[in-house]
Order: sequence, then structure tokens, then C-alpha cells
Amino acid sequence: MYRKILVPVDLAHLDSLERALQVASDLGRHYETEVCYISVTQSAPSSVAKSPEDYEQKLEAFANEQAKTHGRPVSAKVLVSADPAVELDDKLIHAIDDVGADLVVMGTHHHGKHDIIMPSNGSHVAKETNASIFLVRP
Repeated sequence: MYRKILVPVDLAHLDSLERALQVASDLGRHYETEVCYISVTQSAPSSVAKSPEDYEQKLEAFANEQAKTHGRPVSAKVLVSADPAVELDDKLIHAIDDVGADLVVMGTHHHGKHDIIMPSNGSHVAKETNASIFLVRP
């Protein structure tokens, strides 16, 4: 039914994505499909990485760790943005088509704490793409 699952990941907030990561893994195993982890980062140094290349290496290491843990084929893609908080929705929408995802598993968050880092963007992404969107509460 699904050919590729896309999972937006913020390496600075992995603790809030545990359930979404598990759901994506379970669905990947059920549908025997690849899970693609995607992240939008800035070009400036951050608390997670010194550069987009450094961030990409960390995301690839994370994806490989997920593959070992859950036994699913994985891929990783980093998108660079001048302002990830503003451009996140558009970057995700374009990435869905670029990687050929037909299901997006997105973690949600508690209001307030991470609103700037991970805004509630599931409904906007769902309106702008043909992929199914699965929102997972922490």
C-alpha cells in the first residue's frame, strides 16, 4: 500500500519524537518499505552541528542506527534553509515529491515548548500534497 515513508526529524529534539519514530518503523515493517528520515537545518552553526555537512553526517548516523534497531532499509536527506522555522512546510512539501514518499509520519508536540522549532505543520502539508499524513502525539 505504501512505497516510501518520510519522517521529519529534528536532531535537537529526538526525545519528543520517540513515538513517531516507533510508529514509522512499525508501518515500514508492516508495508515492507523504506523509511526516509528528513531534516531541515540552517547553514549557520547550531547546537547540533557546525555545518550542514556535519548535520548530514549526524542524520545519516541516526538513520543507520534506526535501521539496525528496527531492521528496515533507510535513507536520510538534509535540506538547508536560511530560516527553517519559516520554510519548514514548503521544504517538507517539496521533499515528499523529491523522495517519492506516499506516507509522512510526523511527530507533534505539546503546545508552547517547541512551537518555534517544530510548529504544527501537519495540516498545511496535508493540504499541499497527495501523500497521506500520520500525526503522532508524544
